[in-house]
Amino acid sequence: MNHTPSAAAPERPTSSPSPSGTDDRRTSWFPRKSVLAVLVCWLLVVFDGYDLIVYGTVQSSLISQTGWGLTKATAGTIGSMAFLGMMIGAIFAGRMADTWGRRRTILGCAIAFSVFTILCAEAPNAPVFGGLRLLAGIGLGGLVPSANALVAELVPQKWRSTIATLMMSGVPIGGSVAALVGIPLIPAFGWPAMFLVAVVALMVVVPLGLRFLPETLPPSDARDRVKEPAGFASLLRAPYLGVSMLFAVATLATLFAWYGLGTWLPNLMQLAGYNLGSALTFALALNLGAVAGSVITAWAGTRYGPVPTAIAAAAVAAVSLVVLVTGPPVAVVYLMLVLAGVGTHGTQCLIIAAVASHYPGHLRGTALGWALGVGRIGAVAAPQVGGLLLAAGLGVNSNFLAFAGAAAIAAVLLVAVGLKLKLELTSESSISPSQTGASNV
Repeated sequence: MNHTPSAAAPERPTSSPSPSGTDDRRTSWFPRKSVLAVLVCWLLVVFDGYDLIVYGTVQSSLISQTGWGLTKATAGTIGSMAFLGMMIGAIFAGRMADTWGRRRTILGCAIAFSVFTILCAEAPNAPVFGGLRLLAGIGLGGLVPSANALVAELVPQKWRSTIATLMMSGVPIGGSVAALVGIPLIPAFGWPAMFLVAVVALMVVVPLGLRFLPETLPPSDARDRVKEPAGFASLLRAPYLGVSMLFAVATLATLFAWYGLGTWLPNLMQLAGYNLGSALTFALALNLGAVAGSVITAWAGTRYGPVPTAIAAAAVAAVSLVVLVTGPPVAVVYLMLVLAGVGTHGTQCLIIAAVASHYPGHLRGTALGWALGVGRIGAVAAPQVGGLLLAAGLGVNSNFLAFAGAAAIAAVLLVAVGLKLKLELTSESSISPSQTGASNV
């Protein structure tokens, strides 16, 4: 089987020209302006990752220092507010990006999450703080699908899988920055300082976006988009319904494993009796694995296709988490945590790459928003499920097995995606080989 470097399935014809005015399927380079735009999008994803992890760095301070009367249970509920907002933002921002344009949506989401994150530093009580986290989450959730849709328009098709995967390295990098920044910043200036870091995004990265982000939906495309309806109605019917559902549920399972592990890992390792140091050590092992996973899966996704690589990554995550159940030596624990980061985050990066490559331009943002929006259900549920398992007295291993099971389910669903895309490719080849290109799943 010959593997192409672009995608799990051929991209369907779209009326939108590439920004450079050329067919990107025949172009192996992209201009300096596109590189700068991709870098700006990556920086915004870094702040997205920072904002996702920042709450965990201040949670204990909010419980002990604010006088808001928070318990671990209510603090966990507030922590889920951002994920709930992300689910809302991901679903609707993708549609907005396809309708109003990528640039406007990205900048609007970036401004929203920056402003509401900054306001969290001045929250007078827990309900206001939770509401601000919800609003910030809407901006966060909308940013990733919109940015990935824009980047997919800017780079040649052969690079889409690689760039989409590397783009998502910003999430664990931002999370690592939040963990590292919190060490000196919180003791010196208190928990509000962690949220004021978002000023950098508002004052530096957003202006860079205004300068370098292009709009990739030209006015002349409006007539064509009337002929090719966009939106969820088109996404959730033939020929996209089956694969759209599979991508969404696979994302849900992957994010359940990723966010569940990220939320509970420090407590789980302490309960398991490992004397591995601070919680930061565990978080860094997982996040460094996720960063490495972004690079490794970017290469492998280009070489073998995003869907087959995602299947392997999800399997690696499942196996590494099962190994943790056996109580291995400390060195093996670190290795398994790194592999879990590689597998869980790498799987999600590859799903995004596959979605960005599979759908036509007028549906790309909507499809990314749909997959990530449904996937956020897993992010919301994982912290709660982990706590319930512990409260039920099922022990540390129940969490590891739950997250391993989610990764295994994602692998199975992605196998189904690969089979379906291969069937579509075979059907299209039998009808018109010239329209399918050389891609194989």
